[in-house]
Amino acid sequence: MHLTEAQAEVARGWLKDGVKLSDFQKRLEKEFGLRLTYMDTRLLVDDLRVVPKDVEPPKAPEPVASTAPAGATTTTTAQAYPAGTLPSPGAFGTPAMAQPAPGTAASPAGSGVSVTVDSITRPGALASGSVTFSDAQKAQWYLDQTGRFGMVPPQKGYRPSQEDLQQFQMLLDRELQRLGY
Repeated sequence: MHLTEAQAEVARGWLKDGVKLSDFQKRLEKEFGLRLTYMDTRLLVDDLRVVPKDVEPPKAPEPVASTAPAGATTTTTAQAYPAGTLPSPGAFGTPAMAQPAPGTAASPAGSGVSVTVDSITRPGALASGSVTFSDAQKAQWYLDQTGRFGMVPPQKGYRPSQEDLQQFQMLLDRELQRLGY
């Protein structure tokens, strides 16, 4: 893992030019016959006292601006649908071990299912909100950073009906698509 001073200068030049570490490792083998593991390559870079240039990350697309006023929440209410026309709900009936976020907007109670997406997402979630089922029971829902769904019902062991879960899934999907998720 020792380089001559001439080899070290050439290697420093590669790193200053912005060569990726994996490409640097390949060049060491090709040019100097030095076959190193990735970890050994990292240690060599440290020994050369050169900080590799960071490649500029691609710019993220700008978020879609919401037409809702600041602090507002979005609510969607389900209509009656013929049996067999909705997608299956998956595993939406599994409650999570989290507490409801304070200050979330409550959906109006009534017939059908209504979904509310929080304007300020709960910590640790990509999206969150609340749902009111047809039996007037409310629950908090969230999608975590790995895309897993969680529901926090106010009563331990509460499970909504299969029809309510189907309406909830459809409304949630529609609302999240509308908001750009």
